[in-house]
Amino acid sequence: MKVLITGSNGLLGQKLLHKLREDDSVELVATSIGVNRVSQKTGYKYISLDVTNKKEVERVILAQKPHVVINTAAMTNVDLCEDMKSECDALNINAVKYLADSCKKIDAHLIHISTDFIFDGENGPYSEDDKPNPLSYYGLSKLKSEQLLQAHSVNWTILRTIIVFGVGENLSKGNIVLWAKDALAKGDSLSIIDDQFRAPTLAEDLADICILAAKKEAFGVFNASGKEIMSIYELVERIAKHYGNSTDNLNKISTSTLKQKALRPPKTGFILEKSQRELGYNPHSFEECLTLLIQSNLILKLFFSFNLNK
Repeated sequence: MKVLITGSNGLLGQKLLHKLREDDSVELVATSIGVNRVSQKTGYKYISLDVTNKKEVERVILAQKPHVVINTAAMTNVDLCEDMKSECDALNINAVKYLADSCKKIDAHLIHISTDFIFDGENGPYSEDDKPNPLSYYGLSKLKSEQLLQAHSVNWTILRTIIVFGVGENLSKGNIVLWAKDALAKGDSLSIIDDQFRAPTLAEDLADICILAAKKEAFGVFNASGKEIMSIYELVERIAKHYGNSTDNLNKISTSTLKQKALRPPKTGFILEKSQRELGYNPHSFEECLTLLIQSNLILKLFFSFNLNK
C-alpha cells in the first residue's frame, strides 16, 4: 500500500511518518511546504508540496499515485482564522477540494482530519451523527470541508479530533500539554479556565486511528479523540500531579475573562463507540499519555545526541 501524507512537518504528520516508515507493507511519501524538518530521512520519499496550489497538488498526486492520502495540513489557530479568513479557506477548504479531485482521478482514498469545533458545545459529548453548529470561523471552515467531502464522489474518511498534543521536532506551534508541563515545572503562576471541557488526544493515538482507517479504507465519519473528558483546569491539574509538581499556583478563571476573538464551545468530547467497534481504536488514558510523552521526549533527545556524536 502506498500512502501519501500532507503536512508531514506538523505534529500528527511526524507521528504518521515515524510509524509508517517502519511498516514494511507501506511505501511512504511525505509532503509538506518547504524543506523536510524531520531529522530521520530514510524509509520514505519527501516532496515539498503547497496544498493550496491546485496544480501542485494534481501534479504530485498523479505522479505518485498513492492508494491512500492522509491530509493533516490545516490552519488550526482559532483566533487567527477570524482575522485571516481567506488564508483559512485556502488551507482548510480549497486544499481539501484539490486533494479530493486529484484522489478521485486515481481512485485513491482520502483521509481528512476534522475537529470538535464544528459543534457549539451545548450538548457534548457528541456522536458522529449529531448536528454541527460551529461558533467560530475555524469551526465553520472545517465543517465546510466535511460537507465538501460528503458531497464528493471520492472515497473518503473524516476523523474528528480534539486538542492534539505530543512531542515533535522543529514544530511551528506548541500545544497546551507541553506548555503546562514546562510552566508547572518552573513554578509559574497559572490562570486556567475551568468552564471549557475537552477530551485531549495524544498525537500517537490519532496517528494510530489514521493508519487503521487507511488499512481498512473505512468510509464515513469517525470520532478520534482521547477517551476522557475534563475541564482545561483539570487537565493542567492532572499534569501537575502526574509529574510531581505543586498545584498551589493554579488559579481558576472563566473563559469570558480571556476576551478571545473567536468563541469556543463550552463542552465537547466525543462518543468513541463507533471508532472502537469498526476500526479497533483504543486510545490511552490521559495518565498513560503523560508517561508516553516523557518516553517520546527521551527518544527524541537520544536521537539528536546520537547524530551529534556520529
